[in-house]
Amino acid sequence: MVVIIGYQFYDVARSDYGMSIREAAFQLGLLGAAQFVPLALLTPVAGWVADRFDRRHVAMFANSIDATVALTLGLVTYFDLLSLPLLYVMAALHGVARVFLAPAMSSMVPNIVPANVLPRAIAFNSMAWQSGGVLGPGLGGLLFAFNAPLAYWAATAMLLLACLSITLIHPFAKSTIKGQAHPFQQMIDGLRYTWNERFLLGAITLDLFAVLLGGATALLPVYARDILHVGAEGLGWLRAAPAAGATLMAIGLSIWPLRHNVGIKMLWAVVVFGLATIGFGLSPFYWLSLALLALLGSADMLSVYVRSSLVQLNTPDDMRGRVAAVSSLAISGSNELGELQSGFAAALLGPVGAVVFGGVGAILVTGIWAWLFPELKNARTFEPQFRKASS
Repeated sequence: MVVIIGYQFYDVARSDYGMSIREAAFQLGLLGAAQFVPLALLTPVAGWVADRFDRRHVAMFANSIDATVALTLGLVTYFDLLSLPLLYVMAALHGVARVFLAPAMSSMVPNIVPANVLPRAIAFNSMAWQSGGVLGPGLGGLLFAFNAPLAYWAATAMLLLACLSITLIHPFAKSTIKGQAHPFQQMIDGLRYTWNERFLLGAITLDLFAVLLGGATALLPVYARDILHVGAEGLGWLRAAPAAGATLMAIGLSIWPLRHNVGIKMLWAVVVFGLATIGFGLSPFYWLSLALLALLGSADMLSVYVRSSLVQLNTPDDMRGRVAAVSSLAISGSNELGELQSGFAAALLGPVGAVVFGGVGAILVTGIWAWLFPELKNARTFEPQFRKASS
């Protein structure tokens, strides 16, 4: 669904509004900002909701919002009523769904899976999610090329199926929020906890700034339409390539989970992410671009695996939803703000210059964070690294 929104948005900007490539790329960046605003405003609320209410019900509510977005987009596409303001609104509602879904789903995992196999379970969960990330964009591009509204009908059906799947999760006991503090204070407590744990703060902000600078996905519609000339079908596979690389990495991690030197491996993964971004920006060949995007995705998966395992294993259950919300804000915010940054940079440097600039920035951020947060490179295992540092 997100792939098609981006392609339709760029196509409407170019065809119906007569914008130049740079102007339309800039508008794509604003589309990312429209998804980020709900994340910025609602993250503390979403984390508190995940800790206060049944996480299964919260996840179903979020998926229902996304299904409504997909259904609406299918109808307006069918009746040819697309416009940039409408796509901005739909992108914002999609952001609302994501901000509530992520902390509810991620904080639910330790309630179901024993702690001793949690890193492997996270790898399996990522493998399932990334497999959808491979099939979704490719299938979306093919369905859109065959019949534009069909991509949204399929997305609506699968989001409703996701709601039904969540009902199959049996009720589970979980900790309740300690104390009788005001809900607003409880939201602040989640932010304070994340801020005070240096390892956690360093890992989350590294991901935030590296992906913010190195995210090339916002400009994929530009590459598909005007640089690589592969159209909507090619865009689907370009969007699927990072997920394909991430899936392969997740399979490897589920079979051979990391046990030693996890921090330094996370840092090197971000460096590889930056190098692959630079290579993609300069690549004139479709097949090479796909390979570099796959490498980019596998490096990002390794970084996310390390960070997610540390967060889940070292956060109390009554605080887990709020910490997951902060982590989700960093992940999603880096994507959406990265799209905004890419749009600005593309308006100034052109799309190729913007992608290369972002890759270089991701590498520089890694070096700076390794110096600012030595706890990252010194982390040997998934033991409570950041509690040791703060004690």
